[in-house]
Amino acid sequence: MSKLKYKIIHEGILHDIFVPMSAVFIDYADVKACGLTMLEACEKIAATIPGPAGYNMFDMTATTTNSDGVMIDGSMTCMAASDYGKINKDFGYLEMVEVTYSEELIQAEPHLKQWKKSYPDRRLIMGPDPKKKKIPIHNAVLTGRAGNNNSATEMMHYITMEEILYPITGQLQIMKDGKVEVGGTGHIISVGIGMVVGEEYGRIVPHRQFRCGSSAHNSGEYAKYLKSHIPVIAADKSELAKYIIQALQTGVIPGRDIGASPAVLSVARHMKIKPDFDNMTKASLEELADVGFTKEWITADVEELTPQEIIAKAHEIIPGIDNPTKFNVSDVVQVKYIEV
Repeated sequence: MSKLKYKIIHEGILHDIFVPMSAVFIDYADVKACGLTMLEACEKIAATIPGPAGYNMFDMTATTTNSDGVMIDGSMTCMAASDYGKINKDFGYLEMVEVTYSEELIQAEPHLKQWKKSYPDRRLIMGPDPKKKKIPIHNAVLTGRAGNNNSATEMMHYITMEEILYPITGQLQIMKDGKVEVGGTGHIISVGIGMVVGEEYGRIVPHRQFRCGSSAHNSGEYAKYLKSHIPVIAADKSELAKYIIQALQTGVIPGRDIGASPAVLSVARHMKIKPDFDNMTKASLEELADVGFTKEWITADVEELTPQEIIAKAHEIIPGIDNPTKFNVSDVVQVKYIEV
């Protein structure tokens, strides 16, 4: 018999935040080594968890984008939700779609010019394929009390309505046994989440509904409150800085190619890269200004720093997360095995 490895954050109190449902993280390589399909692996783990849980599986040899359109080293392959040990056969499981490279794709989604520069030999796996199954606008799966939303970056208990955010860069740190920050989402990240890019198979927003430079929230002064109260488990900011720097070095421009989120703007200005204000909507600029990211702040003459200096000072440069505490992943997750 083989043993399938997985990592889990259990429902309950975790370092001063409340985790509303268990979260399971699985490496696709381990699943293949056990001779299982992705669904079979999720179902076998689910059978051992009586309460509500979400399941996120990763191919660490692939690539995808975060909500800003910044490409990262690893991608989700499927997501699932379970309750009472079962996954709903109709609504509880979705696989992500692999996207084929073409010049037409790069024209339509210019942030993907990063692909051949940063990850030329990797598969690009994005959100679920709506042609295979009709899904909610938030790319969600659900079973009983458990909801796994926005392509497995936000989990919600559907009875208590308690939520938690898992930005994908933080989940990559969980897969790599790296470092994470735990705290409250806060106003700045709440605004930043809305600065998306247009993607046909977007993990957060599909069908290119919102072009780069606009706000998916489009809610003015309320944007900073939409997610601010929710706990978050995010990547250590030095890791986030590495991805943003890598993206900017490929020539993408905030507000035109990648999202002009506060995190991206904070790194870009120390690299002397200005956003494309002319391509940004009035609504997006107002939401940014409402949390302190005015045009004057963005264009201020700050010290130019090397990538190494930005990474070293990332916790000073990149804003967001209320009352953050840094942890090694081993202090946040448990590693478990089941016989299969």
